[in-house]
Amino acid sequence: MSQLLDEAGYAAVNDASQASVLIVNTCGFIGPAREESVQNLRELAGSKKHHQILIAAGCLSQIWGQKLVQQVPGLDGIIGTRRWMDIVEFVEQVRGRSTLRAEPMYHLPGEAATVGSDERGAKRVAVQGASAYVKIADGCRRPCAFCSIPRIKGTAVSRPPERVVAEAKELAARGVRELILIAQDTTDYGHDLGLKDALPDLLESICDAAPELKWLRLMYAYPGAVSDRLIEVMAARPQVLHYVDIPLQHGHPDVLKRMRRPANVDWVYRTLAKLRAAMPDLAIRTTFIVGYPGETDAEFDALCKFVADLKFDRVGAFTYSFEPGTPSADLPDPVPDVVKRERYERLMTLQQPISLGKNQSLVGKTLDVLVEGQGDGLTVGRTYRDAPEIDGLVVIEGDAPPGEFVPVRVTGAMEYDLTGTVEMQPSSNVKRHTSNRV
Repeated sequence: MSQLLDEAGYAAVNDASQASVLIVNTCGFIGPAREESVQNLRELAGSKKHHQILIAAGCLSQIWGQKLVQQVPGLDGIIGTRRWMDIVEFVEQVRGRSTLRAEPMYHLPGEAATVGSDERGAKRVAVQGASAYVKIADGCRRPCAFCSIPRIKGTAVSRPPERVVAEAKELAARGVRELILIAQDTTDYGHDLGLKDALPDLLESICDAAPELKWLRLMYAYPGAVSDRLIEVMAARPQVLHYVDIPLQHGHPDVLKRMRRPANVDWVYRTLAKLRAAMPDLAIRTTFIVGYPGETDAEFDALCKFVADLKFDRVGAFTYSFEPGTPSADLPDPVPDVVKRERYERLMTLQQPISLGKNQSLVGKTLDVLVEGQGDGLTVGRTYRDAPEIDGLVVIEGDAPPGEFVPVRVTGAMEYDLTGTVEMQPSSNVKRHTSNRV
């Protein structure tokens, strides 16, 4: 939306009091996010000047619609997720209406046939920093009982491969060093286009089209959908990072069935073994929900054993959040909040020494680090094992240029972060470490 507004002649300001158009991109996924969105809107509505308009955009707008107006008096417009690419026209409609009109305007069509602004033709892609996200699909057709994404986003809609490759090529040509492919389910990419197992082909096409690209990261692979072909391409293409995020959500088949998730736990053991055999330095991230309705002590204990057995590099955990309108909202036997919290603490306590051990195994090794910032004599960056704003960081003594890769010798390890020093080496050695990852 920001990019489209920029192209239309609007300029962003840092101070809301100086803006003529106020837009809040809301989240409606879980209760705390909804509360934060409403609070931000109320604060802006309360201080809004007569010449300003306030627009609520995004997920909460899509699912609440008129209810959001009831929660936030003073809203001038509501635009949802399906046609956010109409933001410029919508802003101009809201600004151009009669000031005597009290009712807000709505732009909440039911479905979207394209992802983002693809339908508007090629536009210059906005670049901020050395890393960039490339959305390859939007929406989801999976039946997960706890998830409101299909209600918010609609079914899965994939971008044509040529559009994704063209954007990746342009970003790489403009100096982006790391591309992160995202979708609610990247492994379902191309299904709606009649393509089968299309993600590996897309990865290869990007690598071929943008050979100067250093890192290509893959996020959000669906359990049961990681194919042998995908593993083969990840292992064979040096640009594709040995990193995968597979949100497993639980480790007990009965809980997974209640979640309407793939319940073949044996598949997880087999597939992770194949991934690690093909890429011994692979970093695996996953997430789990604890306290799902009906979760027994035995089922939670099975989840803990699952985590202890598989020794994931990165684990995120969430206590179950009741979401109206989802199938899980009608399930019996809710888990008390105090039990949810206790299980969350137990699971994260179990994972911490595993994460620490993984990081300690890197001490003494040299890794390429993408520098993100510096100050006070220290530099902060990430290895291939760390997705931005999700995983850990490397704290480096001294200064290094942001946006560049530097070889760093790991000198210390914590549960989530590393420390190190820049190691000046012949370029051939740096390339060797890049190829081997560690």
